Amino acid sequence: MQKTRKTILVTGGAGFIGSNFIKLYLDQREDIHIINLDKLTYAGNPENMSRFEKNENYTFVQGDICDASLVNRIFEEHNIGSVIHFAAESHVDNSIESPADFIKTNIEGTFTLLQVAKQHWLEEGNSDIENSISRFHHISTDEVYGSLGDEGFFDESSPYAPNSPYSASKAASDFLVRSYHHTYGMNVVISNCSNNYGPNQHKEKLIPTIIGKALAKESIPIYGDGLNVRDWLYVKDHCEAIQLVFENGISGETYAIGGNCEETNLNIARKICALLDAKAPMKNEHYSDLITFVKDRPGHDFRYAINSAKMYKSFDWRPSEDLHSGLEKTVDHYLEKYTAKT
Repeated sequence: MQKTRKTILVTGGAGFIGSNFIKLYLDQREDIHIINLDKLTYAGNPENMSRFEKNENYTFVQGDICDASLVNRIFEEHNIGSVIHFAAESHVDNSIESPADFIKTNIEGTFTLLQVAKQHWLEEGNSDIENSISRFHHISTDEVYGSLGDEGFFDESSPYAPNSPYSASKAASDFLVRSYHHTYGMNVVISNCSNNYGPNQHKEKLIPTIIGKALAKESIPIYGDGLNVRDWLYVKDHCEAIQLVFENGISGETYAIGGNCEETNLNIARKICALLDAKAPMKNEHYSDLITFVKDRPGHDFRYAINSAKMYKSFDWRPSEDLHSGLEKTVDHYLEKYTAKT
């Protein structure tokens, strides 16, 4: 059976970014079928899939990307034409406490997917994979580049210098994907993004933590002095960029995707608190009074920022949301959920 890119294996599609991407892609394309492989660990939320689970162009498979037999069966049964690989252990704090999970999922899992894809795309008669429609798109992070000082930006040529078990495991998976292009000629693209945020993000991440703690009137924990800087990217903007790279990116290339929205962690907390003061005011208090400084994370990178010039030049892509509009949409989402529960 001839392979096409129209049957796509998406890994980690019950997670935050993956589920947002599936929703966007199914809404835009009626000529594709998405197979979503997700283990449904703590970061995979079945509710995230409720927005598209009844779509006739969608199939869910619960399982582990490290399970080679399962991945092989999915490729055979569904004639997988391409892979968009989101699945990863992603929380830095958890990687410090339990690095083995990150090594297994992020490195071994990526290797398993690559091996099965190579077998089906290269070893079963499709020798001209460089010009084939089959594609492996690996979703990665700017954290592989380490930490910036007060100035400068990461881009596609930045040297790798990961500083946590999480970022080291993602760096290793990036190199594996790159090697399958240069060694075997596999059609791959890699995208490295800055910090995502938006509706339905897992509660362990910074912005949902701030909102959740504030609405519960609990202390809002901020690491160290709160002056660590991140570049924030609204999740829908990221998903639109992923679609462009997947469909139009040059094989073997890497694309850096940033939000052009740098802010300190402390100011993110203050901005969210100000939005909550306006939308759900407390009596005689401000949400910012709940901000508390806690012991800093070991090896906490000072600053991330991405130069997305290649995305602009290649696809005329720019993020639609600035930090104010994106945070307002995010706060509104969590307020709606909080109100529904109470």
